[in-house]
Amino acid sequence: MENKAEESGIKQYIVVKIDNEQFGINIKYIDNIVRLQRITRVPMSQEYFKGVINLRGEILPVMSIRKKLGLADDVFGDKTRIIIAKVENATVGIIVDEVKEVVTLEDESLENVNYGNGDDMNSYISAVGKKGDELISILDICSAIVENENT
Repeated sequence: MENKAEESGIKQYIVVKIDNEQFGINIKYIDNIVRLQRITRVPMSQEYFKGVINLRGEILPVMSIRKKLGLADDVFGDKTRIIIAKVENATVGIIVDEVKEVVTLEDESLENVNYGNGDDMNSYISAVGKKGDELISILDICSAIVENENT
């Protein structure tokens, strides 16, 4: 069913809150959402790489999407979650402030943006969608993770 929806230009996104902004992540990349747990730091790693977690016997890297986007450091609270994303051959945990909802957006309701210069938040935003009177920045999770894996 998802393939037919993808072909017809309708996609589902998990809407997450990062800082004071809403971001949508294509649901096809989401494997799991888990509560914040103990993250073991790894020395000499990138600033946005927080460490690793043990999720049901599998050791997974965890990144701070806030730091990757050039925002202030993570503030952990009751609503903080780790989204387990699978992109290409990489599985990575992504810390978000809050998981809000799943929305369905048609391609026509997305406005493509392409003004990133490779070193800030805009380089990871592929489009902006509208749900009611709220704007949702569509996060290009593939480029954020794959670049993370290759650096």
